Amino acid sequence: MTTVVTAGRDIPVSKRPIEFVERKGKGHPDTICDRAAEELSITLSNYYIEKYGRILHHNVDKAILVGGKSSATFGGGEIIEPIYLMLVGRAIGSTSDDIKDEVPIGKLAVSGTKEWLSNEIRYLDINNDIIIDYKIRTGSTDLVGNYDASTGVPKANDTSFAVAFAPFSDTERIVLEVERELNSTEVKEKYPAIGEDIKVMGIRREDKITLTIACPMISRFIPDKKSYLEYKEKVSDIALGLAKKLASQEIAVHVNTADRVEDDLCYLTVTGTSAEHGDDGQVGRGNRANGLITPYRPMTLEASCGKNPISHVGKTYNVAARMIVDRLTKEENDIEQAYAYIVSQIGKPINEPQVINVEVFSPELSPSMIKTAKEISEDVMKELPDIWRGFLTRSYRLY
Repeated sequence: MTTVVTAGRDIPVSKRPIEFVERKGKGHPDTICDRAAEELSITLSNYYIEKYGRILHHNVDKAILVGGKSSATFGGGEIIEPIYLMLVGRAIGSTSDDIKDEVPIGKLAVSGTKEWLSNEIRYLDINNDIIIDYKIRTGSTDLVGNYDASTGVPKANDTSFAVAFAPFSDTERIVLEVERELNSTEVKEKYPAIGEDIKVMGIRREDKITLTIACPMISRFIPDKKSYLEYKEKVSDIALGLAKKLASQEIAVHVNTADRVEDDLCYLTVTGTSAEHGDDGQVGRGNRANGLITPYRPMTLEASCGKNPISHVGKTYNVAARMIVDRLTKEENDIEQAYAYIVSQIGKPINEPQVINVEVFSPELSPSMIKTAKEISEDVMKELPDIWRGFLTRSYRLY
């Protein structure tokens, strides 16, 4: 394994004059697809372990959501046409030499999705407002063979790369935490009209941060325009209060800026997600593996959700890269920011990437920083064969 430590040559994000950061909340159609793919992988992994003592080959990292049709009005509304969610991928499911029973993939996919979705989108009628479908087939012979050939350290399932950065800027932390706060159990219990499909866009211009929040209101709890405007104010107050705790910059918050309340055009939904009326979703179109969309940072288009947690480096390397930079920036105080890039080679042991590049942003790239970066990278690679356990316990943020 080769670890190359280089000096960052650009201006650290926190010192640039402008910055954009976005997060799509848990009720966004793209995030629903990400969650659906990842939950299916967890369900399959747990089933395989219980039934066969090991996780069998699978990559269920494709899903698409087709928006439904609804009519939301002050005080009520209805779903006219249901949402359609299709889970797609590859998984061992049919009888083979060491699998004596048919794996009930369809049952696992549909029942598992209904269970978590009914908990996350509170006012979605899981039996009437959404159709959950699946098309999952056995993986190709060569990829399954490569997976099964791993008798010790798993072999990389793909030639792919991952990237991570640390620490988060103030803008990044605010965008992430504001969405999580607005979708928290405590906020939902206190303000039940706040829906789950919350999107936060943060823009920093010098020392001023502006948050634009799209937040659906659940129509049954909004009897009139006055109530709607009061709820918008509550959302703004929650976001502003939290943001001021996280950063010292001047902060402004705008909520549902497309409204024309005087014309009865308000962001009302029956279920709390725009998926009920015309907004579609797909795995990999939303948040990156760290939970954010950050155009001023290096990113990968790799969709981590739903990939097998054993050997698919498109999943495991994203978490490993994050581990490297998180540890490095905590152990070396003079580092302003750090990036980690890892690239694999299909068929090679997952803990032997082709190269790891750690990019360090500091007034001086010291020998201590280089030594620490290499040692941390080696430690993380040693831990990589066991990283799958954290995916099954949902210990890593992936969307």
